[in-house]
Amino acid sequence: MAGEKSVKLHNKSDKPDNIVLKEHEIVSKCEEIQDQLPGCFKGFFRYLKGNVLSKTRVAYLGDILHFCQYLIEETDLTEAEKPADIKKEDFNKIKAADVNEFLDHCRKYKVMQNGQEVLFQNGNRTLARKKSSLSVLFKELYREGRMEENITEGFDPIRVPKASEREIKALQDDEVMIMLDAVESGDHLTPKERQYWNKTKKRDKAILLLFLTYGLRLFELQQLNVTSFNFSRGEFKIYRKRDKETIMPLNRSVTETLTDYIENERRPDEELDELHKDALFLSLQGKRMTERQIRELVKKYTSIGLSTSRKAGYSPHKLRATAATSLIGRGNSIYDVQALMDHEQVTTTQLYAAHKMNIKRDLVRDMEWELERKEGTERNETE
Repeated sequence: MAGEKSVKLHNKSDKPDNIVLKEHEIVSKCEEIQDQLPGCFKGFFRYLKGNVLSKTRVAYLGDILHFCQYLIEETDLTEAEKPADIKKEDFNKIKAADVNEFLDHCRKYKVMQNGQEVLFQNGNRTLARKKSSLSVLFKELYREGRMEENITEGFDPIRVPKASEREIKALQDDEVMIMLDAVESGDHLTPKERQYWNKTKKRDKAILLLFLTYGLRLFELQQLNVTSFNFSRGEFKIYRKRDKETIMPLNRSVTETLTDYIENERRPDEELDELHKDALFLSLQGKRMTERQIRELVKKYTSIGLSTSRKAGYSPHKLRATAATSLIGRGNSIYDVQALMDHEQVTTTQLYAAHKMNIKRDLVRDMEWELERKEGTERNETE
């Protein structure tokens, strides 16, 4: 965690230290970007802080910093040499057409990083977020009287598929079983992967089961602590978006798997640095696993379940979708699943209810043209 060693924590809240430090890390990132932006944005910064989730704030501020750099490097709208020096008067020169050109530029552009040219290509979902970031900025600047007109109505629309139009990607039950068999036996792993698997198989199995059983978000699982679990009461606590705390019940499978990992594989506390002693899932270096490490682990095992390449494996969010579709497929109430998954709107959960996992497979199974042709030919030959 960036900067974690330089922070002396005096935590008097009910939140675990790692949750407080994670929040501090995100806020510090926001402040770091804000320091690079024009001073006339201070009111906008206050607006974001009070109305937008911290992770969204980081994304919005990053988009706006990119826009300011674009103004300096690609336009003649400002004479500033760095984003912080762009003046209020410069922003009043900006028209909707300039923003539309920026969004078109963002579809594909090149940046020099460490002496190497890096090509960035963005889809409509990313472009829509960048448009949203700039819309919020310009509306707030207009509301504060820092801009003479509201230019946002002239922004080009960006077509993003509705959730109901997107294909829901999730593992099917037989693929889940193949994946869990692989983490149990080490089958389908490369020789190098098996070396790591011998040291982490109990941990890996616990991670997969928590995703599959509760549909946890990646950051929710990554921040779990040993003290998050009360095995005598059969429950554990997670920290969700918008500062929500949720108590989850433990089932037998998860309890046995976690207990096995903690007692028989997890490194003893006395071998760990103070910062990581309470972390549930540890890397081989004895530190709390990063989101990236967990994401790569999930991609590896899901690729085995899907019988595809490691690169084509699923993300943790697809295991969240797997949990939702499996729960609904077992006849559970859509409202109960909504509560478990922490969906703000039941319409989100309904997308999983409408997604019939095997419907396409069943349909094409009844349309085996070539097999029917061969069977017909063989029948004719025997008659």
